[in-house]
Amino acid sequence: MTHGIGAIELVIALLVVALVLSYVARRIGVAEPILFLAGGIAIGFLPNLPAIELSSDLVFLLFLPPILFSAAFFTPIRDLRANIRPILLLAVGLVLFSTVVVGLVAHAVIPGLPLAAAFALGAIVAPPDAVSATAVFERLGAPRRIVTIVEGESLINDASALIVYRTAVAAAVVGATFSPAGAALDFIVVSVGGIIAGLAVGAVITRLLDRTGDSTLETIVTLLAPVAAYLTADVLGFSGVLATVVAGLITGRKAARVLSPDARLMGRGVWTTLIWAINAFVFMLIGLQLPSIIAGLSAYPTASLIWFGFIISATAVLARIVWVFPGAYLPRWLSAGIRAREADPTRRAVFVVSWAGMRGVVSLAAALGLATDFPQRELILYLTFCVILATLIGQGLTLPFLVRRLGLTASTGTDSEEARGRLAGVEAAMARLDRLSQEYPDHLPLIDQLRAGFDHEATHVWPAGDSPLDESEQELLDHRAIRGAVLLAQREATIRLRDGGVINDQTLRRIERDLDLEALRTGA
Repeated sequence: MTHGIGAIELVIALLVVALVLSYVARRIGVAEPILFLAGGIAIGFLPNLPAIELSSDLVFLLFLPPILFSAAFFTPIRDLRANIRPILLLAVGLVLFSTVVVGLVAHAVIPGLPLAAAFALGAIVAPPDAVSATAVFERLGAPRRIVTIVEGESLINDASALIVYRTAVAAAVVGATFSPAGAALDFIVVSVGGIIAGLAVGAVITRLLDRTGDSTLETIVTLLAPVAAYLTADVLGFSGVLATVVAGLITGRKAARVLSPDARLMGRGVWTTLIWAINAFVFMLIGLQLPSIIAGLSAYPTASLIWFGFIISATAVLARIVWVFPGAYLPRWLSAGIRAREADPTRRAVFVVSWAGMRGVVSLAAALGLATDFPQRELILYLTFCVILATLIGQGLTLPFLVRRLGLTASTGTDSEEARGRLAGVEAAMARLDRLSQEYPDHLPLIDQLRAGFDHEATHVWPAGDSPLDESEQELLDHRAIRGAVLLAQREATIRLRDGGVINDQTLRRIERDLDLEALRTGA
C-alpha cells in the first residue's frame, strides 16, 4: 500500500536537506539562509506533500524569541552603545520611512488597497533580517563597525516595525484613519513597557543562574528565558520583542559572573545548534509557503502580480538606500559634536550597509498574522514573499561580491584588544600568586610553575583503594584551590576591562573560553 509523505517524515526530510545545504553553503561560500529558502521553494512544488501552515503564533513565540535572545546575548554592548545613533536611525527612522514609502507606493499602484492596509504592508516588509548579512560579513571579515550596526539594527527594528504594524492593522480592521500621533504614542508606551518587562525578566533570570549551580539546569534556564521574556511583555500588552532583546542583553552582560564554566561551554554548543535548526526550519518553511500563496491569487492576472511584486520589492530596496546615505552624513554636517566623537564613514561602508537589507522570518510572520478577512490578505502575503525572495537572493548573493569588490577588510582592533585583555589577566594572576605563596607556603613548587606559564599538569591522583588518603586528598584540594584562585583573578581582571569599556564582550568571551577550558581541565 502506498501513501503520501506525512508531516513527521517531512520534518525529518527538511532536517536532512538543511544539513546537506549547509555543507553546500560552506563549500560555495553562500549564506545558508539563501540556500534554505531555495531548497524550501523546490520542495514546496513536489507532489503529494502534506499542507504545512506556518503559524504566526509559532514563529513569534517559539522561533523569533530564541533568535533575538541569542543575538542580544552575544552582542558587544560597548560597541552597541558606541554606535547607538546610527543604529537607532536605521532601527526606528528607516523602519518608519520604509513603512510610509512602501505604503504610499502600494496604495497608489494596487487598485482597491486601503491606505491603512498599505501601511501594514509597509511595516511588514520594513525590518531587515540580519542573519544572512552577518553570515556574509563574518565569513569575509568585514569591519566590526559594519557588523555591529547591522546586528544592532536587527535587534531593535523588529520591535519598531511590529508596533507600527499593529497600529496599521487595527486601523484597517476597524476602518479608522491611520493616525501618526496615535501611532507615536502607542510606540512610546509599548516600547517603554517592553524595556521594563525585559529588565525585570533579565534580573530574575540572572538571579536564578547565579543560584542554580548546575550546568544542565543553567542551560535550561537560558533556553526558557526568551519565551519567558516575550510572554511576560506580550501578556501585558507591551513589546515582547524589545523585552526579549533587553533580557538577552542583561543575561549576556552578566553571564561572565553568574554562569559556571561548564554552563558557558555547554550553552554555547546548545545555542549554536538550536539557532541553526531554527533558521533552517524557518527559511525552508518560508519557501514551502509559496505554492499555497500562489493558489490564493487565481483572481489576479499574472502580469499584474509580477508588476506588483517588482515595484514593491524595488521600493523596499531603494527606500533603504535613499535613507542610509543622508542618515550617515547629514547629522555629521549639522553637528560638530558628532564629527568630533565619530569617525567619518566611508562611502563604501555606507553603501554596503544600505545593501544589507535582506528580509526574512519577521516579515513572513507578520504577514501570516493578518486575519483571514483582512483586506487583500493573500496579495499582501504574496508581496511579502516577493520582497523576501528579492532581497534574500538578490542582495544576499551580491553582498559578498560587493564586500570583496569594495575592499572592505576587518581592522586589527579586536586582536589588539584581545592581547590587552590577556595581558591584564596574566598580570592579575601573577599578583594573585604572590599572595597565594603566603597562604599556601607548602605548595611553592606548584605556584612557581604556575607563575612561569600556567602549564603545570596535575600529578597527584587518587591512590588505589576505595577511599583516598587524607594527605593526598588535602593536597589535591589545595592544588585546585590555588588554580581556582588564579583563574578567578584572571577572569575578574578581564571582566573589569570589559566593564570599563577597554575591551568588548566578544573579546571577553574569547579569553573566557580559554579560562573555562582550563578550569574544566584542572577541576578548578
